[in-house]
Amino acid sequence: MSEARPLENRVAVVTGAARGIGRGIALRLAERGARVAVIDMNLEAAEAVAVEAGNESFGMRLDVSDRPAVDAAIADIVERAGRIDILVNNAGINRDAMLWKMTDDEWDAVISVDLSAVFYTCRAVGTHMRANGYGRIVNVSSASWMGNIGQTNYAAAKAGVVGLTRSISKELARSGVTANAVCPGFIETDMTRGMPEHLFAAQLEKIPMQRAGQPEDVANVVAFLSSDDSSYVTGEVINIGGGYKL
Repeated sequence: MSEARPLENRVAVVTGAARGIGRGIALRLAERGARVAVIDMNLEAAEAVAVEAGNESFGMRLDVSDRPAVDAAIADIVERAGRIDILVNNAGINRDAMLWKMTDDEWDAVISVDLSAVFYTCRAVGTHMRANGYGRIVNVSSASWMGNIGQTNYAAAKAGVVGLTRSISKELARSGVTANAVCPGFIETDMTRGMPEHLFAAQLEKIPMQRAGQPEDVANVVAFLSSDDSSYVTGEVINIGGGYKL
C-alpha cells in the first residue's frame, strides 16, 4: 500500500452515506484507496456518491433497521467484493421531543435506526471480520450521548452505541479487529445550515474554536481509525467538536 493511499485494496461499508457526514466519510475512504459500498435509503443518491468515489465503489439501498435485510446485504457485499475490511456505522435519524411529549413511535424509531441497526451490522460484519482475522469498525455516536434536552431517545441510542462499541472491542480484539466510536459535535450539514441564523450563532458560541465542523473533519478521524496506523487503538470514544460542550 502506498503512503498516499493507505486503504488501497480495502473494502469499506459506510451506512447513511448519501449525504452529509456519511458522504464525507465515503469519499475520504475512497480517496485513501478503499472500494466503498455506499449504503443509504436513497439509492439514487448513494449511487451518485459511489460514482464520485470511484475505485469500483457501488451504491446500495438498505433499511439498516431491518435485520434480515442487513444480513442479506452484508452477504451480497462479501460475494460482490470478496470481503469487508472496514465498517462505518453512520446512519441515524432524529425525532426530537420533550420527555412528556415523546411518543412510543418516536422512541422506537430512533432506537431502531440509531442503536439496533448498529448491533445488526456489527454482528454481521464482525462475524465475517473475525473469521478473516482483520477488521476496522467505526461507529458514529454523537456529543449528545452525554444527554441533551429534547433528545432522550437520541441520547439513549448514542450512549448505547458507545457501550456497544467498547464491548465489541474487547470481544474482537484477539481476532485482529478494532472497534472505536467517534462523537461529532456541531457539524455543518444540510440540516444545520437550515437552522435559523440566531440558533446557528448560539451553537457557535459553545465551541471554543468558534466555527462549525465540516464533514471532512469527521472523515479524517474515521479514515485514521480505518487504517493500519490505528492498529493499537480500540475501544476508544473520540470527540470531534472543536472543544464543543453541551
